[in-house]
Amino acid sequence: MLDKQLSVALSAAIKAGEYVLNIYNKNDFEVEIKEDNSPVTIADKGADKIISEILKNEFPEYGLLTEESLDDKSRLNKDYVWIVDPVDGTKEFVTHNDEFSVNIGLSYKHEAVLGVILIPVTGEIYYGIKGVGSFYKKSKDVEPIRIFVNNNIDNLTTLVSRFHSNETEQNMIKKHSDVIKFQRKVGSSIKGCVIARGEAEMSYRFSSNTKEWDTCAMQAIVENAGGFVLKFDGTPIKYNREDVYNKDGYIIVNNKKNFLM
Repeated sequence: MLDKQLSVALSAAIKAGEYVLNIYNKNDFEVEIKEDNSPVTIADKGADKIISEILKNEFPEYGLLTEESLDDKSRLNKDYVWIVDPVDGTKEFVTHNDEFSVNIGLSYKHEAVLGVILIPVTGEIYYGIKGVGSFYKKSKDVEPIRIFVNNNIDNLTTLVSRFHSNETEQNMIKKHSDVIKFQRKVGSSIKGCVIARGEAEMSYRFSSNTKEWDTCAMQAIVENAGGFVLKFDGTPIKYNREDVYNKDGYIIVNNKKNFLM
């Protein structure tokens, strides 16, 4: 049912990813600091323009929420809303650790129903579609393979941020050290992709500074691989809200038995 939306999102992500990678490889860019104290570069702004133009042209009736464009709130009256982070993990981009991505999500009546995440440095692509499943492509020219979360409920690996891990998170991991045995550092929303592929079981995010574009595409991929992206009250994150901050934090898990609080 979302074939065209997926095709357009994939094309937009690939085009934006090529643009971002070109700037990344040249390593010649300035870093600005936005009002919310987050960094932004020409890569973020240029990729945002590429994606926005493609989505607006193909789906003019849909709403659009992107990190680098003005939010005029007109999206609030739309059932379908594209939710875009042109460069998720700008700090990873700036520090050149390769773990950043292009995120394009689609919400329908506040639910994440489609997500595309492309990792420019490797060319890997993940996508998920509600009611269909989640898939992985090693590069844009290969056939996708379906991916699933694993079933582990012990000897768990939790994924932690390189820049945003905090004392609350570490205390929670220590609290459940009887089952959480390993930690692995992974940047940006790639954490959700790793869990969706069955290579880890969970990831906490206790800070309140993530926004809808940080989680929408990733949530669609995780959920349609059989996992969960939940607020700490146990409910899924909803989208196309007036306040775009995920102020309550969230946890990504392969199995609800690993909802450890």
